[in-house]
Amino acid sequence: MNSRRVVVTGMGVVSPVGNDCGTFFDNLLAGRSGIRRLSASFVDRLTANVGGEVDYDPATRFGKAKLGLLDRFSQFALEASAQAIQDSGLEFDEPLKARTGVFVGTGLGGACTIESGYEEIFLQNKNRVAPYIVPRAMNNAAAGHISIDYGLRGPNVTYSTACSSSAVAIGEACRTIRHGYADAAIAGGAESLLTLGTIRAWEALRTLAVTDTDDPAASCRPFSKDRTGLVLAEGAGMVVLESLEHALHRGAGIHAELIGYGAGSDAAHLTRPGLEGQVEVMRQALADAGISADEVDYVNAHGTATLAGDVIETAAIKRVFGAATGIPVSSTKSMHGHLMGATGAVEFIASVLAIRRRAVPPTANLRVADPECDLDYVPNRGRKDVEVRTVLSNSFAFGGSNAVLIARAFGD
Repeated sequence: MNSRRVVVTGMGVVSPVGNDCGTFFDNLLAGRSGIRRLSASFVDRLTANVGGEVDYDPATRFGKAKLGLLDRFSQFALEASAQAIQDSGLEFDEPLKARTGVFVGTGLGGACTIESGYEEIFLQNKNRVAPYIVPRAMNNAAAGHISIDYGLRGPNVTYSTACSSSAVAIGEACRTIRHGYADAAIAGGAESLLTLGTIRAWEALRTLAVTDTDDPAASCRPFSKDRTGLVLAEGAGMVVLESLEHALHRGAGIHAELIGYGAGSDAAHLTRPGLEGQVEVMRQALADAGISADEVDYVNAHGTATLAGDVIETAAIKRVFGAATGIPVSSTKSMHGHLMGATGAVEFIASVLAIRRRAVPPTANLRVADPECDLDYVPNRGRKDVEVRTVLSNSFAFGGSNAVLIARAFGD
Protein backbone atom coordinates (compact mmCIF):
# COMPACT_ATOMS: atom_id res chain seq x y z
CA MET A 1 0.00 0.00 0.00
CA ASN A 2 1.13 3.55 -0.65
CA SER A 3 2.80 5.48 2.15
CA ARG A 4 2.87 9.12 1.16
CA ARG A 5 4.36 11.99 3.11
CA VAL A 6 1.84 14.32 4.78
CA VAL A 7 2.28 18.04 5.37
CA VAL A 8 0.43 20.79 7.24
CA THR A 9 -0.53 23.61 4.90
CA GLY A 10 -3.17 25.48 6.91
CA MET A 11 -4.07 26.14 10.54
CA GLY A 12 -6.89 27.86 12.39
CA VAL A 13 -7.67 28.31 16.06
CA VAL A 14 -10.41 29.64 18.33
CA SER A 15 -9.21 29.74 21.93
CA PRO A 16 -9.27 31.59 25.24
CA VAL A 17 -5.94 33.20 24.33
CA GLY A 18 -6.74 34.24 20.78
CA ASN A 19 -8.97 33.56 17.82
CA ASP A 20 -6.24 33.42 15.20
CA CYS A 21 -2.91 31.61 15.13
CA GLY A 22 -0.77 34.73 15.43
CA THR A 23 -2.51 36.13 18.49
CA PHE A 24 -2.78 32.65 20.00
CA PHE A 25 0.95 31.97 19.87
CA ASP A 26 2.01 35.51 20.79
CA ASN A 27 -0.02 35.23 23.99
CA LEU A 28 1.31 31.77 24.77
CA LEU A 29 4.89 32.87 24.27
CA ALA A 30 4.33 35.87 26.54
CA GLY A 31 2.79 33.68 29.23
CA ARG A 32 -0.56 35.46 29.06
CA SER A 33 -3.43 33.43 30.49
CA GLY A 34 -6.95 33.39 29.08
CA ILE A 35 -8.33 31.78 32.24
CA ARG A 36 -10.69 33.99 34.22
CA ARG A 37 -13.81 33.99 36.36
CA LEU A 38 -16.65 32.68 34.23
CA SER A 39 -19.13 35.24 32.91
CA ALA A 40 -22.13 32.86 32.99
CA SER A 41 -25.17 33.76 35.10
CA PHE A 42 -24.78 30.54 37.09
CA VAL A 43 -21.19 31.22 38.19
CA ASP A 44 -22.14 31.81 41.83
CA ARG A 45 -23.49 28.26 42.01
CA LEU A 46 -20.06 26.85 41.23
CA THR A 47 -17.12 26.00 43.45
CA ALA A 48 -14.81 25.91 40.43
CA ASN A 49 -15.75 29.29 39.00
CA VAL A 50 -12.91 29.90 36.54
CA GLY A 51 -12.56 28.65 32.99
CA GLY A 52 -11.07 29.29 29.60
CA GLU A 53 -13.88 31.18 27.85
CA VAL A 54 -13.67 32.24 24.21
CA ASP A 55 -14.52 35.81 23.26
CA TYR A 56 -16.51 35.17 20.11
CA ASP A 57 -19.64 36.68 18.61
CA PRO A 58 -21.13 34.16 16.16
CA ALA A 59 -23.52 36.78 14.75
CA THR A 60 -20.55 38.43 13.02
CA ARG A 61 -20.02 35.30 10.92
CA PHE A 62 -23.31 33.40 10.69
CA GLY A 63 -26.77 34.50 9.66
CA LYS A 64 -29.78 33.84 11.89
CA ALA A 65 -30.96 30.80 9.93
CA LYS A 66 -27.52 29.18 10.00
CA LEU A 67 -27.06 29.92 13.68
CA GLY A 68 -30.27 28.06 14.42
CA LEU A 69 -28.52 24.89 13.22
CA LEU A 70 -25.25 25.36 15.10
CA ASP A 71 -24.32 24.43 18.62
CA ARG A 72 -21.44 26.51 19.98
CA PHE A 73 -18.92 23.73 19.35
CA SER A 74 -19.91 23.64 15.67
CA GLN A 75 -19.56 27.42 15.44
CA PHE A 76 -16.00 27.11 16.71
CA ALA A 77 -15.22 24.24 14.33
CA LEU A 78 -16.47 26.17 11.31
CA GLU A 79 -14.54 29.29 12.28
CA ALA A 80 -11.27 27.41 12.82
CA SER A 81 -11.78 25.47 9.58
CA ALA A 82 -12.37 28.65 7.60
CA GLN A 83 -9.13 30.09 8.97
CA ALA A 84 -7.20 26.92 8.13
CA ILE A 85 -8.58 26.69 4.59
CA GLN A 86 -7.84 30.35 3.93
CA ASP A 87 -4.34 29.90 5.34
CA SER A 88 -3.75 26.91 3.08
CA GLY A 89 -4.93 28.65 -0.08
CA LEU A 90 -6.84 25.53 -1.09
CA GLU A 91 -9.46 25.92 -3.79
CA PHE A 92 -11.84 23.01 -4.00
CA ASP A 93 -12.56 21.99 -7.58
CA GLU A 94 -14.76 18.95 -8.15
CA PRO A 95 -11.96 16.36 -8.25
CA LEU A 96 -10.45 17.71 -5.03
CA LYS A 97 -13.83 17.81 -3.28
CA ALA A 98 -14.11 14.07 -3.87
CA ARG A 99 -10.59 13.54 -2.49
CA THR A 100 -10.80 15.70 0.65
CA GLY A 101 -11.89 14.26 3.98
CA VAL A 102 -13.15 15.82 7.21
CA PHE A 103 -11.91 14.43 10.54
CA VAL A 104 -13.19 16.04 13.74
CA GLY A 105 -12.70 15.17 17.38
CA THR A 106 -15.03 16.15 20.22
CA GLY A 107 -15.74 14.84 23.69
CA LEU A 108 -19.42 15.67 24.16
CA GLY A 109 -20.43 17.41 20.92
CA GLY A 110 -23.40 19.72 21.34
CA ALA A 111 -23.36 19.91 25.13
CA CYS A 112 -24.81 23.43 25.19
CA THR A 113 -27.79 22.31 23.12
CA ILE A 114 -28.39 19.20 25.21
CA GLU A 115 -28.34 21.11 28.46
CA SER A 116 -30.66 23.84 27.21
CA GLY A 117 -33.07 21.16 26.00
CA TYR A 118 -33.08 19.45 29.37
CA GLU A 119 -33.70 22.80 31.05
CA GLU A 120 -36.72 23.49 28.85
CA ILE A 121 -38.25 20.06 29.47
CA PHE A 122 -37.47 19.42 33.12
CA LEU A 123 -37.24 22.91 34.63
CA GLN A 124 -39.49 25.03 32.44
CA ASN A 125 -41.98 22.17 31.91
CA LYS A 126 -42.29 22.83 28.20
CA ASN A 127 -44.10 20.21 26.15
CA ARG A 128 -42.07 20.89 23.02
CA VAL A 129 -38.45 21.68 22.32
CA ALA A 130 -36.69 23.25 19.34
CA PRO A 131 -36.95 21.03 16.25
CA TYR A 132 -33.22 21.07 15.57
CA ILE A 133 -31.95 19.80 18.92
CA VAL A 134 -30.85 16.43 17.54
CA PRO A 135 -28.85 17.74 14.53
CA ARG A 136 -27.37 20.51 16.70
CA ALA A 137 -26.36 18.16 19.51
CA MET A 138 -25.03 15.13 17.65
CA ASN A 139 -21.28 14.63 17.90
CA ASN A 140 -20.79 14.56 14.13
CA ALA A 141 -22.61 17.84 13.53
CA ALA A 142 -19.43 19.89 13.20
CA ALA A 143 -17.89 17.50 10.68
CA GLY A 144 -21.14 17.43 8.73
CA HIS A 145 -21.33 21.22 8.53
CA ILE A 146 -17.73 21.51 7.36
CA SER A 147 -18.31 18.89 4.70
CA ILE A 148 -21.54 20.52 3.50
CA ASP A 149 -20.21 24.08 3.50
CA TYR A 150 -17.28 23.18 1.25
CA GLY A 151 -18.84 20.29 -0.66
CA LEU A 152 -16.23 17.82 0.57
CA ARG A 153 -17.17 14.27 -0.32
CA GLY A 154 -14.21 12.33 1.05
CA PRO A 155 -14.26 10.42 4.34
CA ASN A 156 -16.29 12.26 6.99
CA VAL A 157 -15.48 10.91 10.44
CA THR A 158 -15.95 12.04 14.04
CA TYR A 159 -13.83 10.70 16.88
CA SER A 160 -14.77 10.81 20.56
CA THR A 161 -11.93 9.59 22.74
CA ALA A 162 -12.27 12.21 25.48
CA CYS A 163 -9.19 14.45 25.79
CA SER A 164 -7.33 12.81 22.89
CA SER A 165 -10.20 13.12 20.40
CA SER A 166 -8.73 15.79 18.13
CA ALA A 167 -5.22 14.35 18.21
CA VAL A 168 -6.73 11.03 17.06
CA ALA A 169 -8.66 12.90 14.34
CA ILE A 170 -5.46 14.49 13.01
CA GLY A 171 -3.55 11.21 13.23
CA GLU A 172 -6.23 9.23 11.42
CA ALA A 173 -6.52 11.92 8.76
CA CYS A 174 -2.78 11.60 8.26
CA ARG A 175 -3.07 7.84 7.83
CA THR A 176 -5.91 8.26 5.34
CA ILE A 177 -3.77 10.53 3.17
CA ARG A 178 -0.65 8.40 3.59
CA HIS A 179 -2.43 5.34 2.25
CA GLY A 180 -4.01 7.08 -0.71
CA TYR A 181 -7.65 7.31 0.35
CA ALA A 182 -7.59 11.11 0.18
CA ASP A 183 -5.30 13.86 -1.06
CA ALA A 184 -6.28 16.44 1.57
CA ALA A 185 -8.13 16.65 4.88
CA ILE A 186 -9.61 19.20 7.25
CA ALA A 187 -8.78 17.79 10.68
CA GLY A 188 -8.91 18.82 14.31
CA GLY A 189 -11.47 19.25 17.03
CA ALA A 190 -13.96 21.49 18.80
CA GLU A 191 -15.53 21.62 22.24
CA SER A 192 -17.77 23.85 24.33
CA LEU A 193 -18.52 22.40 27.77
CA LEU A 194 -18.78 25.47 29.99
CA THR A 195 -22.33 24.68 31.07
CA LEU A 196 -23.66 24.40 34.61
CA GLY A 197 -24.33 20.67 34.42
CA THR A 198 -20.98 19.81 32.86
CA ILE A 199 -18.96 21.87 35.31
CA ARG A 200 -20.87 20.50 38.28
CA ALA A 201 -20.21 16.97 37.00
CA TRP A 202 -16.48 17.70 36.81
CA GLU A 203 -16.61 19.22 40.29
CA ALA A 204 -18.02 15.93 41.54
CA LEU A 205 -14.93 14.15 40.19
CA ARG A 206 -12.75 16.49 42.26
CA THR A 207 -10.37 17.10 39.38
CA LEU A 208 -11.02 20.81 38.82
CA ALA A 209 -8.62 23.46 40.07
CA VAL A 210 -9.33 25.50 43.14
CA THR A 211 -9.71 29.13 42.06
CA ASP A 212 -6.67 31.24 42.89
CA THR A 213 -8.39 34.10 44.69
CA ASP A 214 -5.37 36.41 44.36
CA ASP A 215 -4.97 35.76 40.64
CA PRO A 216 -7.75 33.72 38.95
CA ALA A 217 -5.72 33.63 35.72
CA ALA A 218 -3.08 31.56 37.57
CA SER A 219 -5.50 28.85 38.71
CA CYS A 220 -4.04 26.23 36.34
CA ARG A 221 -0.50 25.31 37.45
CA PRO A 222 0.83 22.21 35.65
CA PHE A 223 3.86 20.55 37.22
CA SER A 224 3.91 23.04 40.10
CA LYS A 225 3.90 21.58 43.61
CA ASP A 226 0.91 23.78 44.49
CA ARG A 227 -1.24 22.59 41.55
CA THR A 228 -4.83 21.75 42.43
CA GLY A 229 -6.37 20.44 39.19
CA LEU A 230 -7.39 21.22 35.66
CA VAL A 231 -9.34 24.21 34.34
CA LEU A 232 -12.09 23.53 31.79
CA ALA A 233 -11.99 25.55 28.58
CA GLU A 234 -13.63 25.78 25.16
CA GLY A 235 -12.53 26.38 21.58
CA ALA A 236 -11.36 24.66 18.42
CA GLY A 237 -8.26 23.90 16.42
CA MET A 238 -8.29 22.77 12.79
CA VAL A 239 -5.52 22.03 10.32
CA VAL A 240 -5.35 21.35 6.60
CA LEU A 241 -3.31 18.26 5.78
CA GLU A 242 -2.22 17.33 2.28
CA SER A 243 -0.05 14.76 0.64
CA LEU A 244 3.33 16.29 -0.07
CA GLU A 245 2.87 15.61 -3.76
CA HIS A 246 -0.45 17.47 -3.84
CA ALA A 247 0.90 20.41 -1.86
CA LEU A 248 3.99 20.79 -4.03
CA HIS A 249 1.98 20.46 -7.24
CA ARG A 250 -0.14 23.47 -6.36
CA GLY A 251 2.75 25.46 -4.87
CA ALA A 252 1.36 25.50 -1.34
CA GLY A 253 3.14 27.02 1.63
CA ILE A 254 4.08 24.26 4.07
CA HIS A 255 4.10 24.85 7.83
CA ALA A 256 5.55 21.47 8.82
CA GLU A 257 5.52 17.79 8.00
CA LEU A 258 3.46 15.39 10.14
CA ILE A 259 5.87 12.50 10.47
CA GLY A 260 4.65 10.46 13.42
CA TYR A 261 1.44 9.25 15.01
CA GLY A 262 0.86 6.79 17.79
CA ALA A 263 -2.42 5.70 19.35
CA GLY A 264 -3.07 3.18 22.08
CA SER A 265 -4.79 2.39 25.35
CA ASP A 266 -3.65 2.24 28.96
CA ALA A 267 -6.03 -0.71 29.43
CA ALA A 268 -5.76 -0.03 33.14
CA HIS A 269 -8.24 2.41 34.68
CA LEU A 270 -11.10 4.55 33.41
CA THR A 271 -9.92 7.83 34.95
CA ARG A 272 -6.40 7.34 36.30
CA PRO A 273 -3.61 7.65 33.67
CA GLY A 274 -1.28 4.72 33.13
CA LEU A 275 2.50 5.01 32.86
CA GLU A 276 3.06 2.06 30.55
CA GLY A 277 0.37 3.14 28.10
CA GLN A 278 1.87 6.62 27.81
CA VAL A 279 5.36 5.24 27.29
CA GLU A 280 4.13 2.84 24.62
CA VAL A 281 2.25 5.44 22.59
CA MET A 282 5.19 7.88 22.58
CA ARG A 283 7.45 5.08 21.38
CA GLN A 284 4.89 4.18 18.72
CA ALA A 285 4.93 7.73 17.40
CA LEU A 286 8.73 7.85 17.34
CA ALA A 287 8.86 4.53 15.48
CA ASP A 288 6.22 5.74 13.03
CA ALA A 289 8.31 8.86 12.41
CA GLY A 290 11.47 6.79 12.00
CA ILE A 291 13.41 8.91 14.48
CA SER A 292 15.03 8.45 17.86
CA ALA A 293 14.01 10.29 21.01
CA ASP A 294 17.14 12.44 20.96
CA GLU A 295 16.00 14.01 17.69
CA VAL A 296 13.01 15.67 19.39
CA ASP A 297 13.60 19.32 20.32
CA TYR A 298 10.44 20.04 22.31
CA VAL A 299 7.63 18.12 23.99
CA ASN A 300 4.21 19.76 24.26
CA ALA A 301 2.95 17.91 27.32
CA HIS A 302 -0.60 16.90 28.08
CA GLY A 303 0.08 18.51 31.46
CA THR A 304 -3.40 18.97 32.94
CA ALA A 305 -2.24 20.11 36.42
CA THR A 306 -3.82 17.17 38.23
CA LEU A 307 -1.78 15.74 41.10
CA ALA A 308 -1.39 12.25 39.68
CA GLY A 309 -1.43 13.07 35.97
CA ASP A 310 1.57 15.38 35.95
CA VAL A 311 3.70 12.95 37.94
CA ILE A 312 2.84 10.03 35.67
CA GLU A 313 3.47 11.99 32.47
CA THR A 314 6.82 13.18 33.87
CA ALA A 315 7.81 9.58 34.57
CA ALA A 316 6.68 8.50 31.10
CA ILE A 317 8.71 11.22 29.38
CA LYS A 318 11.77 10.26 31.42
CA ARG A 319 11.29 6.62 30.46
CA VAL A 320 11.17 7.50 26.76
CA PHE A 321 13.75 10.28 26.61
CA GLY A 322 16.07 9.28 29.45
CA ALA A 323 16.05 10.21 33.11
CA ALA A 324 18.64 12.95 32.63
CA THR A 325 16.98 14.49 29.59
CA GLY A 326 17.27 18.23 29.18
CA ILE A 327 14.55 18.46 26.52
CA PRO A 328 12.17 21.42 26.98
CA VAL A 329 8.70 20.27 28.06
CA SER A 330 5.79 22.65 28.55
CA SER A 331 2.06 22.62 29.12
CA THR A 332 0.19 25.38 27.34
CA LYS A 333 -2.93 24.36 29.26
CA SER A 334 -1.54 26.62 31.96
CA MET A 335 -2.78 29.50 29.78
CA HIS A 336 -5.63 28.23 27.60
CA GLY A 337 -7.02 25.61 29.95
CA HIS A 338 -8.18 22.12 29.02
CA LEU A 339 -10.31 22.15 25.86
CA MET A 340 -11.14 18.46 26.28
CA GLY A 341 -11.89 17.03 22.82
CA ALA A 342 -10.29 20.04 21.11
CA THR A 343 -7.16 20.24 23.21
CA GLY A 344 -4.99 17.88 21.15
CA ALA A 345 -5.50 19.91 17.98
CA VAL A 346 -4.94 23.25 19.69
CA GLU A 347 -1.72 21.96 21.25
CA PHE A 348 -0.59 20.43 17.95
CA ILE A 349 -1.01 23.86 16.36
CA ALA A 350 1.04 25.38 19.20
CA SER A 351 3.70 22.75 18.48
CA VAL A 352 3.82 23.53 14.77
CA LEU A 353 3.99 27.24 15.55
CA ALA A 354 6.94 26.53 17.84
CA ILE A 355 8.73 25.19 14.77
CA ARG A 356 7.65 28.10 12.58
CA ARG A 357 8.52 30.76 15.14
CA ARG A 358 11.67 29.11 16.52
CA ALA A 359 10.31 29.55 20.03
CA VAL A 360 9.08 27.41 22.91
CA PRO A 361 6.01 28.51 24.90
CA PRO A 362 6.30 28.30 28.68
CA THR A 363 4.49 26.45 31.41
CA ALA A 364 2.91 29.44 33.12
CA ASN A 365 2.28 29.65 36.87
CA LEU A 366 5.02 27.20 37.75
CA ARG A 367 5.71 28.65 41.18
CA VAL A 368 6.85 25.81 43.43
CA ALA A 369 9.27 23.06 42.41
CA ASP A 370 7.89 19.53 42.75
CA PRO A 371 10.54 16.84 43.34
CA GLU A 372 8.38 14.36 41.40
CA CYS A 373 8.16 16.72 38.42
CA ASP A 374 11.78 17.46 37.68
CA LEU A 375 12.07 18.11 33.93
CA ASP A 376 12.79 21.38 32.12
CA TYR A 377 9.23 22.71 32.00
CA VAL A 378 10.20 26.13 30.55
CA PRO A 379 8.87 27.86 33.66
CA ASN A 380 6.85 31.05 33.27
CA ARG A 381 8.76 32.63 30.36
CA GLY A 382 8.86 31.47 26.77
CA ARG A 383 12.14 30.99 24.93
CA LYS A 384 12.83 32.72 21.63
CA ASP A 385 15.43 32.12 18.95
CA VAL A 386 15.91 28.47 19.79
CA GLU A 387 16.37 25.49 17.51
CA VAL A 388 13.00 23.75 17.21
CA ARG A 389 13.02 21.33 14.30
CA THR A 390 11.02 18.38 15.67
CA VAL A 391 8.20 18.47 18.22
CA LEU A 392 6.20 15.77 19.99
CA SER A 393 2.69 16.54 21.28
CA ASN A 394 1.05 14.33 23.92
CA SER A 395 -2.68 13.80 24.36
CA PHE A 396 -3.79 11.42 27.10
CA ALA A 397 -7.42 10.79 27.96
CA PHE A 398 -9.98 9.33 30.34
CA GLY A 399 -10.69 5.79 29.25
CA GLY A 400 -6.95 5.40 28.66
CA SER A 401 -7.20 6.52 25.03
CA ASN A 402 -3.80 8.04 24.25
CA ALA A 403 -2.47 9.71 21.11
CA VAL A 404 0.85 11.33 20.20
CA LEU A 405 1.67 13.44 17.15
CA ILE A 406 5.13 14.36 15.89
CA ALA A 407 5.80 17.25 13.50
CA ARG A 408 9.05 18.23 11.86
CA ALA A 409 10.26 21.31 10.01
CA PHE A 410 9.69 20.75 6.31
CA GLY A 411 12.85 20.04 4.39
CA ASP A 412 14.69 18.33 7.25
